Amino acid sequence: MTGYDPMTIWLVFFIVGIGTYALRLSFIILFGRLDDVPVWIEGVLRFVPPAALAALIVPAIISLSLGPSLGLVFEHEKVLAGAIATLVAWRTKRVLPTIGIGMLALWGLQLVL
Repeated sequence: MTGYDPMTIWLVFFIVGIGTYALRLSFIILFGRLDDVPVWIEGVLRFVPPAALAALIVPAIISLSLGPSLGLVFEHEKVLAGAIATLVAWRTKRVLPTIGIGMLALWGLQLVL
């Protein structure tokens, strides 16, 4: 296992959890005291959901190879299905059709390729 005592590991988990909670609570308290959120903050916050979604989706499509040759590794059917799902999301602006058509495209491409 590790050279760390289980109590030390739990203490680190607890301290990190308290730090995370305090950081999130600080923003809630800060925005609770403001009457209006400044326009520049609203502009920045608009990009948080797409960035979080991209951080979840892109590693499933493209990954980094740490083998003998460093490089990007991707499966063609995942990239094509992701492109199709992106087009559906752009045209419909609806989540359910995007997920449904993206999954159908992935399954169909996996059968064909």
